[in-house]
Amino acid sequence: MKRRDLLRSFGAAVTTSALVSPSTAAELKGFPAQTAMSPDHLPKPAIKGGSFQVFTQDNDRRTLAAVFDRLIPSDTFGPSATEAGCLEFLDDQLAGHYGEGRALYLEGPVKPENEEAIMGSPQFTQTPRQRYEAGLKALETYAQATDGIAFHALSADRIDEILTGLEESRIELPDGVHGKSFFELMLQNAREGYLADPIYGGNRDMAGWKMIGFPGARYDYRPYVDRRGENLNLVPVSLIPND
Repeated sequence: MKRRDLLRSFGAAVTTSALVSPSTAAELKGFPAQTAMSPDHLPKPAIKGGSFQVFTQDNDRRTLAAVFDRLIPSDTFGPSATEAGCLEFLDDQLAGHYGEGRALYLEGPVKPENEEAIMGSPQFTQTPRQRYEAGLKALETYAQATDGIAFHALSADRIDEILTGLEESRIELPDGVHGKSFFELMLQNAREGYLADPIYGGNRDMAGWKMIGFPGARYDYRPYVDRRGENLNLVPVSLIPND
């Protein structure tokens, strides 16, 4: 898995800008007063202070942290997924509409063979929150059965081996959990937490944006659209008020 390269590749599609000191921050959020958005229309900031709403069990948090930090490990390019707040991001998302599956069709009839043949993945009647509840328990059960220890206590190489097996459909998890799909769900959410606006709880200190050179939620990019290949000296901007 080329985890860090996968994240960095997003930067090429987003922007070619680079970063400098905050000394150029005066123009970051400059916008006409008549276009100012009411605070009521901004997304609500994620709960801070380590207060988890969904991942209330310590072992579940440790299991997910062990997965996330192998998908996006700490290295010279930036912090790990958990250091960047990806657990807090996901917990906040699962506590809301995303976790309830409001945007998903969760009704039957369910015919996994048809779904896999047509869509490439099975249909689920569980919400994302329920899938995490079942999936994390299945990961722990698998680790206890195969290695005799908790999943989070496994070596980094062993966790990589299990994740690769899930990704390649060579390992199936117990209790009817679809291993490949659960891996893909965790990978997707780790990416989202690392690259979403910090107002949602992840991308702490805008580490993901700084890594790929994304300048963030600016009002206007028109002064820069014709300046391709230049170091634009733009620092990232978040939706967080007064940031």
